[in-house]
Amino acid sequence: MSDPAPRPLRIAVGSDHAGFHARQTVMATLRELGVEVQDLGTETEASCDYPDFAIQVAQRVARKEADFGVLCCGTGIGMSIAANKVAGIRAAVCDSDFTCEMARRHNDANVLCLGGRVVDDPATAALVRLFLRTPFEGGRHLRRVKKIADLDRAR
Repeated sequence: MSDPAPRPLRIAVGSDHAGFHARQTVMATLRELGVEVQDLGTETEASCDYPDFAIQVAQRVARKEADFGVLCCGTGIGMSIAANKVAGIRAAVCDSDFTCEMARRHNDANVLCLGGRVVDDPATAALVRLFLRTPFEGGRHLRRVKKIADLDRAR
């Protein structure tokens, strides 16, 4: 009896109107990587409220219905603030290879937040790839991530 094939990564993706275009790039990149994409919208570039999408993605990740999340708004900042209100979420705004790599290696970030008005399409695709291939280092960083988890439980 052979082992079942490993399931593909499941990534929940969401954006507001300002991150709509970046989300299209994110989803195309994820599909190229063979990832299961959970598209949580928005459906148009009409003005909408980023917390609505941030919470949906963050809740999926927190409930383990998705392995990671990617959120896009104008700067990534609003999405990260909203997503980090969900216990168990470590959402990080990344706009460079360095910030992206450190978010995963040192902080075990589970939600990548990108600014559609900050990073262009090639950078968006590169950051998504880097986020997914970068492991958490553990070690001394694990102690710090556990302290963050303790803050969630103290709420």
